Amino acid sequence: MVNIPKGTKDILPAESYKWQFVENQFRKTCNSFGFKEIRTPMFEHTELFQRGIGDTTDVVQKEMYTFTIADRSLSLKPEGTAGVVRSFIENKLYADTLPAKYYYATPCFRYEKMQKGRQREFHQFGIEIFGSASMYADAEVIALAHKFLTGLGIDDLKLKINSIGCPECRKQYREKLQEFLRPNLDKFCDTCKGRFERNPMRMLDCKSPECQKLVIGAPMMIDYLCDDCKKAFEDLCKYLDILKIPYEKDPGIVRGLDYYTKTAFEFVSDKLGSQATVCGGGRYDHLIEQLDGPETPGVGFGLGIERLLLIMEAAGIEIPRDDALDVFIAGLGEAGMNKALELTEDLRSKGFKAQFDISERGLKAQLKYADRLNANYVLIIGDDEIAKGVVQLRDMKHSEQKEIAFDKIAEEIK
Repeated sequence: MVNIPKGTKDILPAESYKWQFVENQFRKTCNSFGFKEIRTPMFEHTELFQRGIGDTTDVVQKEMYTFTIADRSLSLKPEGTAGVVRSFIENKLYADTLPAKYYYATPCFRYEKMQKGRQREFHQFGIEIFGSASMYADAEVIALAHKFLTGLGIDDLKLKINSIGCPECRKQYREKLQEFLRPNLDKFCDTCKGRFERNPMRMLDCKSPECQKLVIGAPMMIDYLCDDCKKAFEDLCKYLDILKIPYEKDPGIVRGLDYYTKTAFEFVSDKLGSQATVCGGGRYDHLIEQLDGPETPGVGFGLGIERLLLIMEAAGIEIPRDDALDVFIAGLGEAGMNKALELTEDLRSKGFKAQFDISERGLKAQLKYADRLNANYVLIIGDDEIAKGVVQLRDMKHSEQKEIAFDKIAEEIK
């Protein structure tokens, strides 16, 4: 027997309605904010992620699914932003009206240690705004995430925000941070040692418990912000206050990808036992330029669907099912089955969810099957009914039955 690969999961019909529900709610929320959907390929040239995400990240160094075809290195997408930026540049979308606002729902792939709510194939909602350097854009991105999550009934979320500065103010901070880290450099993991010269801030985000102990008391970027970054962070806090979105400042938030500048934020929840990030994002003002596009600021977020559904379940949030069948048509004999086929198609064309028995079973078995399908009504039709031009209409919820003429069926069910 061929089994499912480790780190992947089948989404069966008993669960898929939950996915459809949150996907529909996400699309509605994005549409209300004026975002348009964008879909990018499942794999891209590996160089895109190396240059975009950053070759000092765990994602690029350890977690990507990379393969070579015809001497070209390709990788399954480990996150959504880089592909959207590539599409924005390649399709010259920067020539359209800016700011541009996009959303997506996509599978992503990372070869990492599995944890609750995170598989090696996982699914992500995301949004991006390209073309606005204003903190109003950052506030709008956070507001959309907040509206979506609270609209689902998740009420224990905490929003944590930070500023990780810009390339200019990071220069001084980099020196101070390296000065703090250098005496214990030999005690860090090999990955962190490799980051010390290239991107020491990433050492603060290492998953190793030993490395986490070594960075306790390290200087924080927020204390070294230039005037422009400091004002931007103050503006963001002011706009969140206007929106009445509660937040806490957390100077420890770095985010796991190299492209972030200024704003970094996370929505976290305690519903899964330990504090889990539901949604994370921030600003990336140089990413488009870094990937050979025009100088264009950007801001966005990514949100894990698996973890979102786990949090909703832990919070006891009921996701409505919409799988009840309007009508099941039970045909008896060849003539009855042929008429059932005809009536089913007619009712479907009028907007009803309708099925008939494609296995040609007896009436008792068909009624039992209709009950399992959660049918509201059953139409019973055999030779006698065809001769009279009627069907027997059975109300499955109230166990009532009456005759209805063929031309009155839709009206009666409605």
